[in-house]
Amino acid sequence: MWKLARYLRPYRRECILGPLFKLLEAIFELLLPTLMALMVNNGVARHDRAYVWHIGLLMAGMAVLGCASAFTCQFFAARASQGFGTVLRNDLFKHISSLSMRQMDAFGTETLTNRLTNDVTTLQTGAAMAIRLLVRAPFICIGAIVMALILNRQLALIVICATPIFALLLYLFTKYSTPLYRAYQKGLDHLAVVVRENLAGVRVIRAFAKVPQEKRRFADSNDSLTATALRLGRISALLNPLTTLVVDAAILFVLWFGGRMIGQGTLMKGEIIAFVNYITYILIAMVALSNLIILFTRCAASGRRVAELFAVQPDMEQAEGPVPEPDADAPAVELVHVDFSYGGGKALEDINLRVLCGQTVGIIGGTGSGKSTLVSLIARFYDTTGGEIRLGGVPIQKLPDDALRNLVCIAPQRTVLLTGTIAENIRMARRGATDTQVKAAAEIAQAVEFIEKMPQEYASRVERGGANLSGGQRQRIGVARAVLADADILILDDASSALDYGTDAHMRGALRRARAGRTTILVSQRAAAIRDADVILVLDNGRVAGFGTHETLQTGCPAYRDILATQA
Repeated sequence: MWKLARYLRPYRRECILGPLFKLLEAIFELLLPTLMALMVNNGVARHDRAYVWHIGLLMAGMAVLGCASAFTCQFFAARASQGFGTVLRNDLFKHISSLSMRQMDAFGTETLTNRLTNDVTTLQTGAAMAIRLLVRAPFICIGAIVMALILNRQLALIVICATPIFALLLYLFTKYSTPLYRAYQKGLDHLAVVVRENLAGVRVIRAFAKVPQEKRRFADSNDSLTATALRLGRISALLNPLTTLVVDAAILFVLWFGGRMIGQGTLMKGEIIAFVNYITYILIAMVALSNLIILFTRCAASGRRVAELFAVQPDMEQAEGPVPEPDADAPAVELVHVDFSYGGGKALEDINLRVLCGQTVGIIGGTGSGKSTLVSLIARFYDTTGGEIRLGGVPIQKLPDDALRNLVCIAPQRTVLLTGTIAENIRMARRGATDTQVKAAAEIAQAVEFIEKMPQEYASRVERGGANLSGGQRQRIGVARAVLADADILILDDASSALDYGTDAHMRGALRRARAGRTTILVSQRAAAIRDADVILVLDNGRVAGFGTHETLQTGCPAYRDILATQA
C-alpha cells in the first residue's frame, strides 16, 4: 500500500498544509471550554457584562477562525485526494491496457473493474480522511487531557481514567466489526454477481423456466448479507450506549467531586462546564479514530489489490523504433511449428501455415479445434508458446503495435459494440472516415438494408453492448467496421454465424470483389462459407488435419469429409 504513496508526492503542499490547518482548528476548539469557564467564573458570577461581551466576542472570533481553518483543510484534502485518485486511476488503466490477453484472462474482467473503480475510490477516501482526521483525533485526545490538567489536576484524573475505558471499548468494537465489514463487502460483491447474471441472462433463465431457482438463489445471497449486516448492527448498536454510559459516569463523577470542591472553595463552577466538554471531546475523537481504523483496514486491502496489479509486468514486449520493411517475396502470413497453451493442455500443436499475398484462406474445424485461437495469435492477442509467426517475412514480435493493427484487422466471433451511434461504431476502425466510406463498408457487410430502415439511419443510437440490435445486425456492423479499416490482412472469425445463408453468401461475394488482391482469412463452421476459398485449413483438436482446396480435401482429408457429411 505504501508504494502507492508516491501518487501523493505532487500534493506535498496540500498534505502538509491540510493537517496544519486542522490542528489550528483543533487548538481553537480546545480553547473554547476554558474560555467558557473564564466567562462563567469571572463574568457571569460577578455580573460583569463587559467581561462577558469581551470573552464572548473572543470565542465567536475563534469559532469563525476554526470554521475557516476547517474549510481550508477540507479544500486541501479534496484537492489532494481527488488528484491522487485521478492520477492513480489513469495509471492503473494504462497498466491494465498494457497487459496481454492472457494476463487479463487470469485476473478476470470483474476483478479488474473492481480494482480500477471501487478499490481506487476507497484509497481516495482514505487519503482525504488521513489529511482531515489522522492528526486531529489524537491531538484532540491529548489536548483535552492537557487542558483538563491545567484547569484542575484532581478532576483531570477522572478524565484520564475514562480515556483508556473509551479506548478499550473502541478497540473491542474495531476488533469484532472489521472482519464483519470485510464479510459484508464480500457479500455485496456476491449479490452483485447474482443480480448481474440474472439481468444479463434473463432470456435464458425464462426460456428454461429457472426463475424460481434464481429467486431462491438471490434470496439465499440476500439473506446471508442480511445476517452479516444484523451481526454488524448488533455490535454497532452496543457502541453508543456503552460509550454514553462511560461519558455519563465520568460526568457524574466530575459533578460529584466538583460539587464538593466548589463547596470547599477549591473549584469554580465554570471549570466543571469545561471538564464536561473535554470529556465529550475525547469521546468524539475516539469514535473518529475507530472509524479511521476501519477505513484504513479497507484501504490496506484495496491497496494490496491495486499494488498486486501494478506488480504484474506485461508478458508481451512491444517492439519500438522504425517499422521493419516486409519482404515482397515472403508469404503474407506464415506460421512455423506454432504451439500454444492457455495454461493447461496444448490448444494448438505444431501448426505450419503459409498464406500468400492476395489469397483467401478458409479455416474450418469442429468446436474447440483451435480456430479462434489460431487467428488470435495472428492478430497477436496472445504470444505463441512455441514456434514463430511472420507477417510479410517479419517476425510478429518485431512489429510495433500500431503497425500491426494497420496490417491486420479482425472481426471477432463475438461482436462488441459501444454506446454511441451506428456510424461511430463503424468509424472505430478509422476515425477520419467519410460518410461515403462508412456507407460503402456497410454495403459490403450487407448492413445497409437494416440501417437505412432505422429512423435516424447511421445516426441511430446503439445501446450498451448493442442490446437494441439483433445478433445478425451486430455482426454485420462488426464486419463493416473491420472492412473500413482497409487492412492488408482481414480476418473474419466466424463473424457471420448469426446470418442466414443468403445474406452470408452475398457478404462473401461483396468481400471477394472489394478485397481482390488482398489477403482474407475466413473462419467458419459452415463448409459452404469457405468452400470457394483459394485454400482451406482443417483443424482437429489443435492440429492440422488437412490443407488444400475444397476438391483436394474432399478426397484426401477424412476430417473434412466428416464435416461435409454432417452438413449435407
